[in-house]
Amino acid sequence: MASLAWLLIPLFAAIGAAIWGSWAARDRTSGDISELAGYARFREAMGQGEPGRAKADADADRKKDTVDSA
Repeated sequence: MASLAWLLIPLFAAIGAAIWGSWAARDRTSGDISELAGYARFREAMGQGEPGRAKADADADRKKDTVDSA
């Protein structure tokens, strides 16, 4: 009986390896188009910046210039 157990261990390992190999080799290209579109929207959003922040930065620069010149 012990020898049978030792023979079953490599059998289960081979079955597990086959399952893992089929899972690792699966086709993952189905969601690439939507992921790329999401990434493009992310890049566009990061490039725009905050509309209120740009005005606040411009006001701060203007105040800094008036203080430096005085």
